Amino acid sequence: MEKRQELYAGKAKSVYTTDDPDRLVLQFRDDTSAFDGKKKEALARKGMVNNIFNAFIMERLEDAGVPTHFEQRLSDTESLVKKMDMIPVECVVRNIAAGGLVKRLGVEEGSELTPPTFELFLKNDDKGDPMINESLAETFGWATSEQLAQMKTLTYKVNEILKALFAHGGLLLVDYKLEFGLFKGEVILGDEFSPDGCRLWDADTREKLDKDRFRQGLGGVIEAYEEVGRRIGIEFPA
Repeated sequence: MEKRQELYAGKAKSVYTTDDPDRLVLQFRDDTSAFDGKKKEALARKGMVNNIFNAFIMERLEDAGVPTHFEQRLSDTESLVKKMDMIPVECVVRNIAAGGLVKRLGVEEGSELTPPTFELFLKNDDKGDPMINESLAETFGWATSEQLAQMKTLTYKVNEILKALFAHGGLLLVDYKLEFGLFKGEVILGDEFSPDGCRLWDADTREKLDKDRFRQGLGGVIEAYEEVGRRIGIEFPA
């Protein structure tokens, strides 16, 4: 597989074309940002940790029947993925109250949410990724009702799989976001799953082991990511 020109550079990842029109190279960088890019920093080893973490999770989801864009890990910081037509709608599941939900509704952080909540957000950095609903998504052509239904089904399936996986490592899956796209007409999971896009707490102490350590200036960001990985069976290079 020949890596070619850069197609897109996001906040923490870059995408490159290949000699296969249906495959892309996803590069995980050390760049870290929060608050719509207002806080930025390069954290050593982050690209490597997130790439290996994501590959592990995507492989587990594929094994459990969740279709994803992930093909294989190419190096410490790069993975081969399917080229999709991305759906500009993020799916968010919350198992425990934290982050934006606490700010919006004034509920107590740490409250268990039964059943888990499901929310949709428009993926648009300029507008701050506003919260939307299914009606808006259909009206403005961001997704069809059938695609939205499939995305919701897959998002909840991911929740069942990963809650159990993290619980085995003594961790709480607080919340997470997923992005989907179309590959040859099929809705499949895209982007990444790493501590950058979810909240993970120690089940006993409620210590935050995710990107909130960066957002809140708690330090030890990559050390926390690696701790989460080790607890669920991931081995990182020294």
